[in-house]
Amino acid sequence: MKTRPSVLSPARLARGNGDSARAYGFVLLPGGKIGKNPRVSTAMASPPSVNVARLTYQLICASAGVAIALSTKGTQYEVSGFMGILFGLGVATLFIWMETLMKGFTLRGFSTATFGLAVGLLCAWLLTRVEVSKLLELAFREKLESTENSEVLVNALRLALDVTLFASLGFLGAVLSLRGNRDDFAFIIPYVRFRQDASSGQPVAMDLEAVIDGRVMGILHSGFLHGRLIVPRFVLDELQAMTASAAIATRQRGQRGLDGLERMQKATDIQISIHDTPPAHDTDTFNARLIETARMLGARLLTADDNLAKIAKLQGLDVLNINELDEALKPALAVGQRVRIALMRSGKEDHQAVGYLPDGTMIVVNHAAAKIGSTVEVIVVSTLHTASGLMVFAELYPAG
Repeated sequence: MKTRPSVLSPARLARGNGDSARAYGFVLLPGGKIGKNPRVSTAMASPPSVNVARLTYQLICASAGVAIALSTKGTQYEVSGFMGILFGLGVATLFIWMETLMKGFTLRGFSTATFGLAVGLLCAWLLTRVEVSKLLELAFREKLESTENSEVLVNALRLALDVTLFASLGFLGAVLSLRGNRDDFAFIIPYVRFRQDASSGQPVAMDLEAVIDGRVMGILHSGFLHGRLIVPRFVLDELQAMTASAAIATRQRGQRGLDGLERMQKATDIQISIHDTPPAHDTDTFNARLIETARMLGARLLTADDNLAKIAKLQGLDVLNINELDEALKPALAVGQRVRIALMRSGKEDHQAVGYLPDGTMIVVNHAAAKIGSTVEVIVVSTLHTASGLMVFAELYPAG
């Protein structure tokens, strides 16, 4: 997804000091506007703290190189201080280059890979305890006995086999753990999974429609939804692009989404964070990136898009559909039930009046045209499910 450069409305600054805007990757521009922070981008630019850590690491490596050079002074392997500095900086450069290649590798992935590596090394150690290397000695005993330094050759083969076992099984363990999911680890260490989910809850990734939907704040404050909220960076970029749209409706929806994120950030009982994602490929769609992000984070997907919810469920994700929750909470009206409503307008027939329940359900009341503008008590006589929702037909309650 390619985002367009945009500038937010100055009216947004009138309601705050801009701290929340900076938290979401925006900065104040001349003229009272907000623009994209050049230090925060979808390419995950390194924060100043990381650059300071890199510089400190280079200085330590250079100092270590000088110390090694000084320790060799007066020996046959004497190394100059300049060569020691070059060697130290070379080692630092190598590891910093490796660190840049791991820019998209999260702490969660590192801990997962470490666990898999430990399992692989444990398996390799168990194999070495049964002295598998002696198989080589048995297989090549006749050839080794006819050569000089046979003992040295046997030890070398044994060491090569051990190194190969540890390296191969450690690699396989790390890769398999990175390919696994939370359920795989729950099978191995169920108590840890239980304590983690009980204390904080599985994280929740929000899509664009969920961020804009005003019902999310009520759901969070009610306590029915737990877990840290995660908003991918490309969702925030799309919101920013919407605020600069020429269409008034789109601009208002984008502004409502940013206002909702600001309220969530200020709420003390809500944990929300912005997740930096790698740049999108040309073949990646918005929904595909969202599903992949949720899968990578092991998060549930909170959405108000029915089509996205279906696609995510087909791919094995846990989906929280706001529309399904809203439908489940709608009151079930049964025939014969009494309801008190305000009649707002006339119906298709001259004698009909129409009222609405708080959830938007329309009730058509027969022989109530004279009661329009008043609140009456009615009794449900029938219900009809249509493409636009539930339609209820009622009669005036005799005692009303």
